[in-house]
Amino acid sequence: MATITFHAIKEVGWFRQRRQMKLLLLELFERERRTLRSLNIVFCSDEYLIQINREFLKHDTYTDIITFDMTDPMPKGTYGKRAPTSGEIYISTDRVVENASGLGVDRGQELRRVMIHGCLHLCGYKDKLKADKAVMRRKEDQYLSLLKKRTA
Repeated sequence: MATITFHAIKEVGWFRQRRQMKLLLLELFERERRTLRSLNIVFCSDEYLIQINREFLKHDTYTDIITFDMTDPMPKGTYGKRAPTSGEIYISTDRVVENASGLGVDRGQELRRVMIHGCLHLCGYKDKLKADKAVMRRKEDQYLSLLKKRTA
């Protein structure tokens, strides 16, 4: 049974629709043909996330999200099979609020986009190249639209 758990190092009282978001993320993995084992989404501050960025990625920059794929490797001889996905997503709510303001969108909407973004990374999507970013953005919009239809 797949589990998605939200953790708050920095409280996010304004994050609504947690249950609906969990259901959407579970569906995202299903639609992307990935079996999810477990996902921890950790809400934190800029300072907390920059420490993770420095320690694990050797980057000295603020970011809104860092995604760690914790999936166990498949044993030798299991070609063509994929282990169930496990991951951790760390989200700076400070960055989310600032980015939402700069983009002129609701902070809750931006938070949902960032969570979807992290899950798409766990499904194998990249965003370093311009073409990859465009695919990622279309996928984010697709899942945000699906959520909006369900909660309208």
